[in-house]
Amino acid sequence: MRHARTGKKLGRDSAHRKALYSNLAGALIEHGRIKTTVTKAKAVKPIAEQMITLGRRGDLHARRQATSFLRSRDVVHRLFAEVAPLFKDRPGGYTRIVKIGPRPGDSAEMAYLELVSDTFTPSRREQRVDEVSDATDEAPAPSAEEEVSGTSDEEASEPPAEEVPDTEEVSDTRERAD
Repeated sequence: MRHARTGKKLGRDSAHRKALYSNLAGALIEHGRIKTTVTKAKAVKPIAEQMITLGRRGDLHARRQATSFLRSRDVVHRLFAEVAPLFKDRPGGYTRIVKIGPRPGDSAEMAYLELVSDTFTPSRREQRVDEVSDATDEAPAPSAEEEVSGTSDEEASEPPAEEVPDTEEVSDTRERAD
């Protein structure tokens, strides 16, 4: 039976495949973005995210686990010192795959595997929970327009008398145009 035997073989034996994953994950951590085939990017993405999670933990055991897989102290140091602190508030999803079209030589589908650089924004549900808790804690603050103009809602909703056009003047101009 084929239990727990998932993953792509990529035409390599297990040792060659493990070395490939290690090299691609190390290159991603070192450079921030790598260009590879879509299949390799999909295979390396969970491994790279696992390494970043180890970097976020930051303890000695996590560092030793990362070193045993990545086999480079320089890459592990960069992972723990520079890359992992960027994702300290992000609960996952540290990488993205951006497809860039076929390779000219053999038409293999190519992609960039890159670290997500934008800051983490909470989901809508988390934002709603924050808004509800903020609303119960304090009174609503005036909007930016009210602060700038210094007017209340009633004054801001009424248009000035000068801007309202007279209906007779509008009809006169139409008759003159004819």
